[in-house]
Amino acid sequence: MTGIWVVPRINFVPCVFNAQGIFSVKNKEGKEERMKEKLEQIKADALKKIQDSDALDKLNEIRVNYLGKKGELTAVLKGMKDVAEKDRPKVGQMVNETRQEIESVLEEAKAKMERAVLENRMKNETIDVTLPAKKKNMGHRHPNTIALEEVERIFIGMGYEVVEGPEVETDYYNFEALNIPADHPAKDEQDTFYINGDFLLRTQTSGTQVHEMEKGRLPIRMIAPGRVFRSDEVDATHSPSFHQVEGLVIDRHITFADLKGTLAEFARELFGEETKVKFRPHHFNFTEPSAEMDVSCFKCGGKGCRFCKGSGWIEILGCGMVHPNVLTMSGIDPEKYSGFAFGVGLERIALLKYEIDDMRLLYENDIRFLKQF
Repeated sequence: MTGIWVVPRINFVPCVFNAQGIFSVKNKEGKEERMKEKLEQIKADALKKIQDSDALDKLNEIRVNYLGKKGELTAVLKGMKDVAEKDRPKVGQMVNETRQEIESVLEEAKAKMERAVLENRMKNETIDVTLPAKKKNMGHRHPNTIALEEVERIFIGMGYEVVEGPEVETDYYNFEALNIPADHPAKDEQDTFYINGDFLLRTQTSGTQVHEMEKGRLPIRMIAPGRVFRSDEVDATHSPSFHQVEGLVIDRHITFADLKGTLAEFARELFGEETKVKFRPHHFNFTEPSAEMDVSCFKCGGKGCRFCKGSGWIEILGCGMVHPNVLTMSGIDPEKYSGFAFGVGLERIALLKYEIDDMRLLYENDIRFLKQF
């Protein structure tokens, strides 16, 4: 008997056994619904956490947990392989919409928190313009600086130039070139700070004058301000470091009358038009003749007071005509040229001008003292 066998068509559905050994069917058709439910759950959880957040750090943590490379939405995208091919675009669109909504809520919450932080900071930093302002302490020029600027102004007005020299000097320029012999008491180590056998800390700025004379550019009208050093004990009128201004004029036909006229004008400019001067004979190795100049007491007008110790006069500086030996050692012919020199202590001018009775006050840097000037 001949017949035809008809075999019915059988559709095979992928199936697996689950952990419990129960047979189940892997159906990609229902994956879309489960994806949608999962996305809704992720969105709800994220929005709830954003709403409960009270700090910017927590918002950033939520962004990482849900939108980061290892976040919840990224895990969903990795599961797209289990979704039917025709449903993948739709599921992808749902993932993007969920991402955009979470990002939008995150940005809004972040902006709100930043505004709150700024408002709180501005509230705490509010300036009450009715309160007294904080006083700023301003620096003050030192009395020595004020005195130096005044001395320089006076002599520059007379046609002098300001010349500075080294504080470390040789024995020759500090002593020998100024007609001070080797056995002079000033060269003793008790009075001078020696660095070695030939170098020392200058005891006067006269060495600067010698340097200028050796240049041979005549005539000379100069002052040499600067710090000098002497081995003195510190007290109300002495210091191992102080300041001097020394002047020098070299030209033809310079006389002692020129010296007196120059220093008298200097005293009037410094202490007032009514100031008188007098010269007392003295001795300095580098000048001949030599003198010390006193000024009438600008406190009592020469009548005598506590400030001038009742004499009516105040010693101010030493001066004299440049010794011929000094000119010769500097290469200047004393037969053709003559000159005068003088030296005044800056601290002495400051003490007199501002009626300061203790030199040590000038070096203590006490702002209560300095701001008075």
